[in-house]
Amino acid sequence: MKPLAAFALLLTLAACGVDGDPEPPAEPGISVSGKVKVGITGGSG
Repeated sequence: MKPLAAFALLLTLAACGVDGDPEPPAEPGISVSGKVKVGITGGSG
C-alpha cells in the first residue's frame, strides 16, 4: 500500500501545480504521466 500512497501523493502534488504548470488533473503532464506509469508498472509487475 506504500507505493499506492506515494503515487496518490505525487498525483495530487502534480495536479496542484508543483511542476510549475497548473495543468488539469485529466492531463497533469506527459512526462510526469510516463514516469509515474513506468514506476507503477515496474513496482506492480
